[in-house]
Amino acid sequence: METYKRLLTFVKPYWTRVVTAIICMILLAGVNAGIAYMVKPTIDEIFLKKDTAMLSIIPVLIILAYFFKGLFDYGQEYLMGWVGNRVVTDIRNALYLHTQSLSLKFFQNITTGMLMSRIANDIGILQRSVSDAIAKLFMNFFVMIGLAGVAFYQNWRLACICFFILPWVLIPITRFGKKSKRYSRRSQEKIGHISTFLTETIAGNRIVKAFCMESYENQRFAKENDRFFRIKLKTLKVSALSSPVIEIFGGLMAAATIYYGGSRVISGEITTGQFFSFVAALGMMYKPVKSFNKVNQQIQEAMAAAVRVFDIFDTPPDIKDAPGATPLPLIRESIEFRNVSFKYEEKPVLTDVSFCVNAGEAVAIVGPSGAGKTTIANLILRFYDVISGGMYIDGVNIKERTMKSLIGQLAIVTQETILFNDTVLNNIAYGSPGKSEQEIIAAAQAAFAHEFIEKMTHGYQTIIGEQGARLSGGQRQKIAIARAILKGVPILILDEATSSLDSRSEKEVQGALENLMKGKTTIMIAHRLSTVRNASRIIVFSEGKIVEQGSHDELMQKKGLYHTMLTIQSTPPQRKLSLVHNS
Repeated sequence: METYKRLLTFVKPYWTRVVTAIICMILLAGVNAGIAYMVKPTIDEIFLKKDTAMLSIIPVLIILAYFFKGLFDYGQEYLMGWVGNRVVTDIRNALYLHTQSLSLKFFQNITTGMLMSRIANDIGILQRSVSDAIAKLFMNFFVMIGLAGVAFYQNWRLACICFFILPWVLIPITRFGKKSKRYSRRSQEKIGHISTFLTETIAGNRIVKAFCMESYENQRFAKENDRFFRIKLKTLKVSALSSPVIEIFGGLMAAATIYYGGSRVISGEITTGQFFSFVAALGMMYKPVKSFNKVNQQIQEAMAAAVRVFDIFDTPPDIKDAPGATPLPLIRESIEFRNVSFKYEEKPVLTDVSFCVNAGEAVAIVGPSGAGKTTIANLILRFYDVISGGMYIDGVNIKERTMKSLIGQLAIVTQETILFNDTVLNNIAYGSPGKSEQEIIAAAQAAFAHEFIEKMTHGYQTIIGEQGARLSGGQRQKIAIARAILKGVPILILDEATSSLDSRSEKEVQGALENLMKGKTTIMIAHRLSTVRNASRIIVFSEGKIVEQGSHDELMQKKGLYHTMLTIQSTPPQRKLSLVHNS
């Protein structure tokens, strides 16, 4: 019931259309009842009594009845379809909006395929059910009430016999619905697994082909697909079995009607017209009753999908603005870590880390893999919150500032460049709405990207493909740098910004980075130490702790971890193993 109530909150804004649709349904039910009732005067007055006046009136009434039946049927179907599709659109928008508010931890704990399955497949099931099944449920209910009224009016005793059988139909309908809901939930989960599989293998198709694993992946997909088939087969069995069971009850009602009704006609207690009017009402009622089973299964499938969708709605963001959080003014003094500790799940990453980056200073964070370097960037961006200690900007804990104002002062360039299947222009302008084309071109020039962009087929209007697939690594990185330059913020984070590039591309990108860093408070996270020599200060991390810090020259004189790492990186490959062993 809780799921139904939550769905109704999305329906509430459109209650006027729902009420109008229900009125159309009631009128449609009345017309259907009238058609069933007209069987009696048609048979009794025209065929038995040979009444010529009724011969002229009844056909006209039938034409009018079917005209209004079509009109009201169109009205209820269009209005309920409109509401259903609008509600599902609102749910999809709300779900996407909510997922965007969730923290990085959520996206690390759910696969892309599973999330896409919830947003696309599960809501698609909701769409079919809300816009179709719910409408049929209401319409069939009103039609059955109207036809039941005709049946009781014509002969209440005969109606009681038939309607004594009808409630027993609800037993198999309810059981089939529960099974359908269970199988539907399992099939939706399996679709999520298939979506995850497709996302991984399509995105990683180069690796699949490079290792000649096409046959292996084909077999894996076939197994997943076959499991999905077997689940759908169980759903099909339930659906196929339900119809014959209901047919049996329909046969019992027909037999009871013919036996009892026929005997009453023979005895003269009811007319032939009354009997056939009753049969017409009962016959017209059979289709709505039978469709209740299918409608119930659709609704149960929708409830299974709704539960999965609302599971995401019920996931709160780990990181959100504190009550009374204020906007962050432009940085004037420093970014400071005070006794910061952090861990992923149960794995400690940072332990009692303290350091300060002054406004306008360029500080490098270096260390071996897994030392906690990227975690520093994630904490500054508030992708995560510290476990203990605090991070301060100009002496104020960032938890006391709004997320939007914090991110508004930050720009980041990462090793993994994120680009979209859009134009070069829009990729550079991403995150900087309202910037003119001249400003975008100026940012590209500062990032040394303008020259290669101009040589492209459509210049700045060239579509670069998914993740910038049509660009080289250096070109992708230059566009990312141009994006950061265009944003024009005071704090810059460079997270392994050149580590994936070759030496030539690194030199080209390094010049763009120098333009980007001018006048900004910069935190450079680097594994390749040649890129941080000119930093005003270098902080060396190892196993989540600061082990040394100072300028390049100072650290080289100390002959500590920094000296060892730089020596290894600048040593020919054949001598690296001995150096690592000695260190």
